[in-house]
Amino acid sequence: MAQVKSGFVLWFTGLSGSGKTTLSLEVEKRLKNIGIPYVQRLDGDIVRKELTKDLGFSKADRDENIRRVGFVAKLLSDNGIPTLCAFISPYKDVRNEVRQKCSNFIEIFVYCPLKTLIERDPKGLYKKALDGEIKGFTGIDDPYEPPENPEITIDTSVESVDDEVGKIISYITKKGFIEM
Repeated sequence: MAQVKSGFVLWFTGLSGSGKTTLSLEVEKRLKNIGIPYVQRLDGDIVRKELTKDLGFSKADRDENIRRVGFVAKLLSDNGIPTLCAFISPYKDVRNEVRQKCSNFIEIFVYCPLKTLIERDPKGLYKKALDGEIKGFTGIDDPYEPPENPEITIDTSVESVDDEVGKIISYITKKGFIEM
């Protein structure tokens, strides 16, 4: 049975449809399966409906969204709760701001080529953005600034979810955040 030695924040960042939610769900399941009972997962779609429903999609609002999530993640991780955050979080400066506030912050760049994301398009958002129905869509007509030095990079176009989860669990074990 595994044990949490220190709270930590796994921050999944990447374009829409890259696999952030899928990956965070699977990491959460794996942590619980190895005996870690308390894991908190914060997801962009869910948080937007509850915690940040007053915010739009301007740069200022997107930054505020990430600051609020970062604050919640810090509170949880400071109290020993492994916290998994799956957010596009397109801007480096605010991701770095959250990194500075959260101890044991692990940035996970969930990469997938734009061409593959447009082909996958599970929510039909890329089609709408490319057809001009959605303005300011990250990766199409709004920027995404990839992390410069993420602790972990995942390429969901070539790696299996199981391998990706294994890579993340291995990293947090080697860093001493959990003990097997």
